[in-house]
Amino acid sequence: MQITIVTVGKLKEKYLLQGINEYLKRLQPYAKVQIIEVADEKAPENLSEAEMVQVKQKEGERILQHIKQDQYVIALAIEGEMWTSEKLATEFDRLGTYGTSSIAFIIGGSLGLSKEVYGRANQLLSFSKMTFPHQLMRLVLLEQVYRAFKINRNEPYHK
Repeated sequence: MQITIVTVGKLKEKYLLQGINEYLKRLQPYAKVQIIEVADEKAPENLSEAEMVQVKQKEGERILQHIKQDQYVIALAIEGEMWTSEKLATEFDRLGTYGTSSIAFIIGGSLGLSKEVYGRANQLLSFSKMTFPHQLMRLVLLEQVYRAFKINRNEPYHK
């Protein structure tokens, strides 16, 4: 399986990079995982509604440049559906069974995602009703992807 994570912004925090690299290493036997960072749009702290839409649109254009036609796209969004780890594993299995071997996860910037990105997504997925830093979500997502593969292979880990 090919998994692409398209995310807004550069990751600088060393502790997050260490965790991400650990899960990328753990995932090697199960899937080819690629992380694509797109530039975040520089914007002042106090934006009008119209300026927020503009920022999300510019970031969305950058995101969509990296999405392939045949990819199944899962956008992380607070208003998305909440799944269990077992449900994510089931979805991976279902997608693979029906010939979808390329999945793209999208993590937006601090303002969220553009309506164009939402329109391209096959699934909106929420990890919580709480707000998390988008940099931290990379690590959380990779851990859950790893957990899903372990569940599908009946290998110990997810207890």
